[in-house]
Amino acid sequence: MDGPASGATSPDNPANPANAADADEHGAAAGASVAATGFGLKGPRGWAFRGVDVDAAAGSLVAVEGPSGSGRTCLLLALTGRMKPSEGTARVGGMRLPKQLTAVRRMSALAHVPGVTELDPALTVAEHLREQALLQRRFDGTLRGLLRTPAERRAEASLRIDAALAAAGLDTETLPKGSRTSVRDLERLEALRLSLALALIGRPRLIGVDDTDLKLADVERAEIWAQLRAVAGSGTTVVAVCSEAPAGAVVVSTAPVNTTNDTANDTTNDTADESADGTVKETADALAEARRA
Repeated sequence: MDGPASGATSPDNPANPANAADADEHGAAAGASVAATGFGLKGPRGWAFRGVDVDAAAGSLVAVEGPSGSGRTCLLLALTGRMKPSEGTARVGGMRLPKQLTAVRRMSALAHVPGVTELDPALTVAEHLREQALLQRRFDGTLRGLLRTPAERRAEASLRIDAALAAAGLDTETLPKGSRTSVRDLERLEALRLSLALALIGRPRLIGVDDTDLKLADVERAEIWAQLRAVAGSGTTVVAVCSEAPAGAVVVSTAPVNTTNDTANDTTNDTADESADGTVKETADALAEARRA
């Protein structure tokens, strides 16, 4: 969640042409193709990543593979419009980077990115879901959305939440206290599924997931990769950071530019932190306004 309780750094805006043009009759957005050549991002202390090539069709499962500190998270944030690349060319859903960062950000969502989209351990699962649905409604500037009655808006929010939970494979009835379970009481896989559900509420064309296989048992890794394949199979492009890519994924590898020193890891972390600061504050302000609505 962006800031304390958001599922995406910048909520998907249904009124945005980049989304509306590819939405089907049920409101679900088509996936976004991802293509990049010589893609690179330079931070204050050097290159976070460089020379990355990507070629993935819409609805693909893209695995960003590499060791910790190799710029995986920075690449994820750059491809979703949260960080400005320094060199190379890229197109996401037909939008050029870095020229159309805002458009790419609007069509994408983030799940489980430490320091950017963290869950609030004090809130319950239901509270996270309600807040994200409320935030999504705030950014729905369509005429159809404005003309809906309160009852219709509540029903729409409920449908979005149910669909997102199903797509993320999270059954709240299996949790210790159902939807009233606090995030602090969730297992690692359950928290990952909740973060994924929150991001999916906005019906993004592309979703980015960080640390996908971190601290998961082999069985749990297989489960989450199967879930992400299902999300991609439904049309939403998935870009997932991992230590080891699963079979069948479009693999994008990262590696430290300079392996003779220890600056690569520091560069990755510092660059991500600096980029995330403005995004987190921006989203926190939006959340505060949504709570007052």
